[in-house]
Amino acid sequence: PRPAEARGQGPPGRLAPRPASRPASGPARAMSVTVQDPLFVPLADGTRLAATLWRPAGVAPVVLEAVPYRRRDGTIFRDSEMAPWYAEQGIAYCRLDLRGSGESDGVLEDEYLPLEQEDLCQVIAWLAAQPWCNGRVGMTGISWGGFNALQVAALRPPALRAVIALCCSDDRFADDVHYMGGAYLTEDPLWSAFILALNALPPDPQQRPDWQALWAERRAANRCWSETWLAHQARDAYWRQGSICEDWSRIAVPVYAVGGWDDSYSNAVPRLLQHLRGPKKGLIGPWSHSYPCRGTPGPTIGWLQEALRWWRHWLLDERTGILDEPPLRVWMSDPEPPLPWFGSHPGRWVAEPGWPRDEAPLHLHLNAGGLGSAPEPGPHLRIRSPAHAGMECGRWGGYGGTCPDMPTDQRREDAQALCFDTPPLAEDLELLGAPALSLRLACDAPRANLTARLCQVAPDGTSFLVSWGTLNLAHRDDPAAPSDLVPGREVAVTLRLNDVARRIPAGHRLRLALATQHWPILWPQPWLAEVTLASGQGLLALPLREPRPEDADLAPFAPTVTAPPVACSSERDGRHERVLETDVGSGRREVRLFTDYGRTRLTDSGIVTDSWCRDRFSVLPEDPLSATLESEWFIAMESGGVAADATARVALTGDATTLRLDWQVTARQDGRVIDERRGRHALARRDL
Repeated sequence: PRPAEARGQGPPGRLAPRPASRPASGPARAMSVTVQDPLFVPLADGTRLAATLWRPAGVAPVVLEAVPYRRRDGTIFRDSEMAPWYAEQGIAYCRLDLRGSGESDGVLEDEYLPLEQEDLCQVIAWLAAQPWCNGRVGMTGISWGGFNALQVAALRPPALRAVIALCCSDDRFADDVHYMGGAYLTEDPLWSAFILALNALPPDPQQRPDWQALWAERRAANRCWSETWLAHQARDAYWRQGSICEDWSRIAVPVYAVGGWDDSYSNAVPRLLQHLRGPKKGLIGPWSHSYPCRGTPGPTIGWLQEALRWWRHWLLDERTGILDEPPLRVWMSDPEPPLPWFGSHPGRWVAEPGWPRDEAPLHLHLNAGGLGSAPEPGPHLRIRSPAHAGMECGRWGGYGGTCPDMPTDQRREDAQALCFDTPPLAEDLELLGAPALSLRLACDAPRANLTARLCQVAPDGTSFLVSWGTLNLAHRDDPAAPSDLVPGREVAVTLRLNDVARRIPAGHRLRLALATQHWPILWPQPWLAEVTLASGQGLLALPLREPRPEDADLAPFAPTVTAPPVACSSERDGRHERVLETDVGSGRREVRLFTDYGRTRLTDSGIVTDSWCRDRFSVLPEDPLSATLESEWFIAMESGGVAADATARVALTGDATTLRLDWQVTARQDGRVIDERRGRHALARRDL
């Protein structure tokens, strides 16, 4: 989540190419803009948080975005395209470094802590009290910033009047970077490697004369956050804190929830629309983890104009018409061949009057002969996938651009799964929502992961991954109190797949593929478990949507506009690699990812950014305990005559009872090592 937000918005991780910059347009006011950088916001405990403020002349409302991704050399690439544009239209924009990040005081100890939320409530009150502010504050953000916008809204600071939350989740355990269906996501240690390196960088010496002392304080506190996340393997109080789904009623302010189908956080948008009781609006486009005006795959939209209408309605009492439109708009994808990356997705925009939808689902039974309209009793069906099954399913979080992390043709994966096909469809079928699977099954091991993939199969046999979901069967009844299976005893389980919007054309088939491995997205269970189910005892519910004539009458989004990008020059272009490899001697299967984000020099500040990351996953097909994960991040910055860099490495291995986490972080100044820290931790596999 957050790695994608930082990776996708500019060094220390510019993945997606920025759209062509256009002059600020739309409902233009062309106000003069004052930029204050740094702006230090004082807190009650004496801490000062650093920010950049863009504000128009006169009195105006302000929108706050608060993330730890270093506004001076991290998010400046996308901030410069959005924040000035808002200010030109009469909305001030404050981009804040969280406590312990960038040029702010303190250390960053974990994500979404109560202290972070308390800090932001104080910042909102401080902004509202400034003479240039009309007393109204909005809060927005993508990924980490979307999470904390919702979390702060639940605390109800008086001056907060509206929220736009993008690419985030309402549930920290069920739907974030750490766990999915109770299974452990390998994205967790990859993300902690990134933040381990990021936290080892100094503040900008141009803005903090005391940068060396603050840098030393942060290095001393730096550690691998996966130590904490792996210590909480069930939905306990640690994960409930900051999960707004624990009490929806706490949020009263209007919320605009935004996601992308190629992102890993689109599931939260329908849930927010269903459960929030105040004014709300939703948007899900074709994008990955990025703002809709910069998103890939395309098409992009005029997101800044759309957001401006929301802010003007709630922060300036202007009638912009945004609440007169359908509460939810989504991109309905058309068929296309499976590719490792996409420049754009074919499809069209459709709208819904609310959520949940009232159309009856299509029920299909899992029979020995395929997916059928009625159950057909028959033989028991078994699946025991090899440990490397899942290698061609892409990545948990797709990051867009030219990064080849999307699922490719699924035929080889389908061959390692238990598959149920429909006959060729007699007419087009459209899906909108979350497919759900109900099963009665038995397993020969106390724990197993079960992954379900819904694929679209073309007449030539090409298999395109439409949606997927997974369940750690120990979490089948209660993710807060997992319980082992009794080998051989039948249990009932429900598995929910990710929300989807897709048109399946006539002549194509739908395929449900069940597998007991999903490597390297999921860390494997200790055993190659075999799952057994009886023919006719499984039910797949597909969320149908009938096309409507009014879909063609939807008002189009405005064209994409941004402010001019920050002036910079590339000193080394970026590149992406994804290698899937088999050692035919040992049988070992390996996935290697490498992304060079390039080296960039900012013209005005003279700041230089440089970063790359390398990930490696390895496993033997018949031995899940052979699984290894290694992630390495390098992030460098130069500013004010100081060159600093950090390299972080995280490795994960394990056996039947223990996971072993090894990490190391090295900080350098002007090429000389000034600090090196490492840790080795054995964590019991209680619920994994």
